[in-house]
Amino acid sequence: MSQTLLSRRKALQFLTGAPLLPLGTAVSASSLLAACGGGDDDDSSTPGPKNYVSATFTSMAAPTLSTPANMATVYVASQLKVAFDDNSTQTYELGYQPFFVTGTEVPDGNGGTILAGGYYDINNQPIFDTSVAGKERHFFSDCPDGSSLISLANANVPGVKGKAVFSVVQFEYASADQAGNSAYGTLPSPIAVLTLDQDQTTGKLSLVKYHNVDMSKVHGLWITCGASLSPWNTHLSSEEYEPDAFTAASSSMFKAFSKNVYGNETSANPYHYGHLPEITVNPDGTGSVKKHYCLGRISHELIHVMPDNRTALMGDDYTNGGLFMFVADREKDLSAGTLYVAHYTDKLTDTSTAKMQWIKLGHATSAEIEALANTVKPTDIMESLTADPQDASYTKVFLDGKAAWIKLKPGMEKAAAFLETHRYANLKGGSMAFTKMEGTTIDIKDKVAFSALANIQTSMIENDAVWDAKHNVSFPKTVKAGGILQHDLGAGQKDSDGNTIQSDWVPTQSHMLMMGEDIASDALGNTAHPDKIASPDNLKFSEKMRTLFIGEDSGNHVNNFLWAYNVDTKQLARVLSTPAGAESTGLHAVDEINGWTYIQSNFQHAGDWSSLHAKIKDQLDPLINANYKDKFGAAVGYVTATPAQPSLSK
Repeated sequence: MSQTLLSRRKALQFLTGAPLLPLGTAVSASSLLAACGGGDDDDSSTPGPKNYVSATFTSMAAPTLSTPANMATVYVASQLKVAFDDNSTQTYELGYQPFFVTGTEVPDGNGGTILAGGYYDINNQPIFDTSVAGKERHFFSDCPDGSSLISLANANVPGVKGKAVFSVVQFEYASADQAGNSAYGTLPSPIAVLTLDQDQTTGKLSLVKYHNVDMSKVHGLWITCGASLSPWNTHLSSEEYEPDAFTAASSSMFKAFSKNVYGNETSANPYHYGHLPEITVNPDGTGSVKKHYCLGRISHELIHVMPDNRTALMGDDYTNGGLFMFVADREKDLSAGTLYVAHYTDKLTDTSTAKMQWIKLGHATSAEIEALANTVKPTDIMESLTADPQDASYTKVFLDGKAAWIKLKPGMEKAAAFLETHRYANLKGGSMAFTKMEGTTIDIKDKVAFSALANIQTSMIENDAVWDAKHNVSFPKTVKAGGILQHDLGAGQKDSDGNTIQSDWVPTQSHMLMMGEDIASDALGNTAHPDKIASPDNLKFSEKMRTLFIGEDSGNHVNNFLWAYNVDTKQLARVLSTPAGAESTGLHAVDEINGWTYIQSNFQHAGDWSSLHAKIKDQLDPLINANYKDKFGAAVGYVTATPAQPSLSK
């Protein structure tokens, strides 16, 4: 036997311990190490394994109308190149594998089936779309979003032949009913636990059980958007665009939500929504939920908990939003802690690096804020007017792009901090200037965090009607394509009261890492440069690949993309294209589960046409209808990899 070969057993051991391995599908242990594999297990002269050094993605071209089918589905033509310490490399062709398309019957783990993405009321009864007579059916979502991939040492689910891996998937909303009426925000968001059978030879994941998590004890969920995996292996969800408690009683959307949840238009309490749900997966493939009320009632998009298991940085997908941070009292427990909002002490622009101070908004437990939510009314907390009262005791602020005049009532600071967080953060001097600050993630090695800005406009632009100089966020021009903000993290930071923040992972200053580029409409209709990011939304970072993954939610690209940005080489690669009109969602980068690396990716609302799509709509509409249940369906899945060549080559 050649001394350059590894035994199959040793190859498998290498796979189990290696820091980077094939992405998901179809690459067996012997395939990956074909030039190093085979032979006799007893060969004492076998050298040690090759060690992973780096991974780079090769960008694919954006799909065009020369191949319209590629514009109407999840399209992947990119590559991954893995380098080893003997100067050898292995290249993989990337692809995409869905677990299901929503609206499909999938196994429930008990010998029956359940509707993927189906909606349920507070009593766990199906909610039906009755908008078209004779076509009544169980409502299901076309908008899967945040996903997590979880491994439990004691997993035990019947039907799993390899090893059980769990994926938690949340469904943000349903775009429309069958009659074409908007259903946005009118249905309680479901969250499902998927049990996946991980083939130990190939790494392939196959769905064996779908479990809908019971939300009855947390009042149902409101517009769940981005999500992350906590360091303690739970799924951290989100409730975006918190319903305004001052206007909820007259809101047709909130009344419809209440009717779908409770069977009437008045039972839902707006203060029960806009918080942070946490999902715990059980070994049998079921799950449970608890909702944390003490992380601020904001437009929660995507939280990221730092390696200390206590510090959480939060996106705020809002116009006139802020950068928020929560420091928990105890590790791995978000039920009590201190809430902060950032104020920039230097001017943040497209070219500057701006220092910040953290303003303490308050300390609370989830239980005490839930008790307040159950009892107080918005007018108990503060006054909030939409017309200038000509009274200096009121403070003028901007809320979601509109002027308001607010005044806090005596003794209501805690209720305001945690139930009227946007209003109170304005009163306390937070830099409430961001437009759609979405996903958040962290590069641990470099000790930096990233925030996605889907747009740079309105409240961020100097002299715009809703811009406020005191926030110190002052960009010279609108960039609808948005960008990514990078934050340096550090220890020893003092808050606005002069007290040291008990965390080594506090953002200290920010600058723009990259920006999109607005253009005049091109041949396809793109209004942002197709080879640059546009409206970044989901962000996830892979420590092993040194790669920031970026999913788009863009009204500027006719197809939205998933990008990979290597923070060392500064190279940006287009990895995946979603169907035209769809948003790239559900991003989750997992460095290792049982010896395999995964990138999860979903999409939502394929064929959501606007004026941007005028040049391509007629050609693509029938293809998207055929692929995704007349636009009512959307895919939940992951990126796959197969060897582009049979062996490692030098």
